[in-house]
Amino acid sequence: MNSTVSGVIVAALSAIALFSSPAAGQQYPSRPIRIIVPFPPIGPTDEVARLVGHKLTEAWGQQVVIDNRSGAGGNIGMGLAASAPADGYTILFTTASLAVNVTLYGNRVKFDPLKELAPVSWISSTPLVLVAHPSVPAKSVKELVALAKRAGNMSGASNGAGTTSHLSLEMLTQTTGVNVAHIPFKGGSPSMISVVSGETDFLFGTGPVAAPQIKSGKVRGLAVTTPKKSSAFPDLPTMNSVYTGFESDNWYAMFFPAGTPKAIVDKLNAEIGKALKAPDIKAFMPREALDPVASTPDELGALFRREIARYAKIIAAGNIKLD
Repeated sequence: MNSTVSGVIVAALSAIALFSSPAAGQQYPSRPIRIIVPFPPIGPTDEVARLVGHKLTEAWGQQVVIDNRSGAGGNIGMGLAASAPADGYTILFTTASLAVNVTLYGNRVKFDPLKELAPVSWISSTPLVLVAHPSVPAKSVKELVALAKRAGNMSGASNGAGTTSHLSLEMLTQTTGVNVAHIPFKGGSPSMISVVSGETDFLFGTGPVAAPQIKSGKVRGLAVTTPKKSSAFPDLPTMNSVYTGFESDNWYAMFFPAGTPKAIVDKLNAEIGKALKAPDIKAFMPREALDPVASTPDELGALFRREIARYAKIIAAGNIKLD
């Protein structure tokens, strides 16, 4: 082997060793970072991504750019993040829809999230809220179920087929045996409007959309779906306390492309923990019905696997398919 070729190989191996070592984290970041949000530039998902991104810019002195890539239930942006170089300069900021889509879209998901994404941090725990129109004479979850069984003609709205709102409704019917008509809408606001107007009887609505309607008395809050009580709805019980195992957390989380050096994963994880303690983010979270988590990468990975299994079971039992 001539000296030129040998020198190139040594240099390449040295670069790989440096990139894989703790030094990679020390040198990161040295250029702008992109956070892919697989949803439109509106709503709490985008807002939280921008708040956290701003904190990263302040901490690291590098511009963090939000790249909204919506479509196909989030799969377009998620797939784009999964296929990006594993160098720390592309981050995915997503929701529990990632766990749902693995089963719901089947082979239409062109990547394997478990193999092609590296967990970084579980950002927040985010409840859906079971709300009913005030004319519905039920003051608790058990009363709503009993009423639905007697009436036989009640309707449950959702934020759309295959959403966590829909799957929570499906979980209720599977858990209790109650039969209700599922009325899907295109988003959280239209579905809530349907309950406020009395067009539908109840809904598992997103926290930020439900909060003002509950406060104004336009809907009645009955329970939250997160395993623990929500700080935004302290007076509401959890569904899990009524029906053991009934959980649906519309969480937010950050992922890197798989293969991103551990030193870089750990550096971002630590910075997220600091960001979630910042006064402006701490003030923002309750307004949007979010409870900060700031997990380790392993804790997010465990959550992700549990959520995939949970939703796969619900989807299979309900024979839920996308048109």
